Amino acid sequence: MPILFLLFAVLPILEIALLVNIGGAIGGWNTIAIVIFTAFLGAYLVKREGTSTLQTAQSKMQRNELPGSELVQGLMLVVAGVLLVTPGFITDVFGFLLVLPGSRHAIAAQVSKHMKMRVVTSQTGFQQQQSPFQHQSNPFENASHGDVIDGEYTDTTKNDPNKRIE
Repeated sequence: MPILFLLFAVLPILEIALLVNIGGAIGGWNTIAIVIFTAFLGAYLVKREGTSTLQTAQSKMQRNELPGSELVQGLMLVVAGVLLVTPGFITDVFGFLLVLPGSRHAIAAQVSKHMKMRVVTSQTGFQQQQSPFQHQSNPFENASHGDVIDGEYTDTTKNDPNKRIE
């Protein structure tokens, strides 16, 4: 929750303050030009790196390999694209870190390592509990909840022995 607060409340305030300070130092039109230039440059880099990552993932899938790293990098490129198109300098710094191959590979390795640790932790926690999908020989033998089903029926085959039950 504190991360969301920082993202949606504090980060825009910091971005506006930084834009005003830089605008005061180099001029408002120059600041706007830099923001527009970084958006176009970021869109170009995201497209180029995304195409490269997609081609690598497709070649791995043709070799029957799982493109796990490429999936993480693709997600990072989507986030980078959003950050780079968003006006501001702080978001541009994080966006360029995610779009440049060297830093993206390092961050992707850390994200993958973190995700693997969470999956292993989740699996070990799941294995300690009894799986609801385990086969039981008699489904009613562990029925301790005491549900009673009440109903009535009429046997119509006694009156007509040739009648088929469907």
